[in-house]
Amino acid sequence: MQLTVHGIDDQQPIPGTFAFGVPGDGEPMTLGPNRNPALSWSDAPENTRSFAVIVVDPDVPGDPSDVNQQGKSLPASMPRVDFYHWVLVDVPGESRDIGEGEDSDGVTAKGKSPGKAAFGVRGINTFTDFLADDPDMGGIYGGYDGPCPPWNDELIHRYRFTVYALDVDSLELSGEFTGAEVLEAMQGHILDQATLTGTYTLNPDLRRGQ
Repeated sequence: MQLTVHGIDDQQPIPGTFAFGVPGDGEPMTLGPNRNPALSWSDAPENTRSFAVIVVDPDVPGDPSDVNQQGKSLPASMPRVDFYHWVLVDVPGESRDIGEGEDSDGVTAKGKSPGKAAFGVRGINTFTDFLADDPDMGGIYGGYDGPCPPWNDELIHRYRFTVYALDVDSLELSGEFTGAEVLEAMQGHILDQATLTGTYTLNPDLRRGQ
């Protein structure tokens, strides 16, 4: 399979258009345009019956204690965990693209509903957990929400966009299912897959070096 993430080149910085957080005017971060990038894919196996889309950042600090704290930094060597930014399943087998802004166009405070959409079935992303204690933003975050790495992180984060071709019409997932649950449900059903990786940082020192 071949995957194109329109506006993002493999191993290159992700434009702010697709980010949840962007550098602010005099502030380390402000809310960004948060549009999902357009995806298109080709060369799927003939017997593909559905697709799944996963976007994951594997570089999120495992200990969030010092995240975005003035006077502190997060060393690149600290342990990291996965943060899911887009969880989508049951994309019809005849589909070959998802349009820019079709699943997200702006930051939606308290999130977007998971469940059936025109282009598939949304799961929940990890902003659901990350913002749970925020009285203004806490909620269920379905579908796509873009990069927003800690601005005091010494590591440039990677964002892996993967489309999976599956041999089933549906993974039979519903409700608030997560990226990890999708990966488990797909076991034994993946015919092929294609991945593109973009990068993003809000650390001003690292941004100057890009």
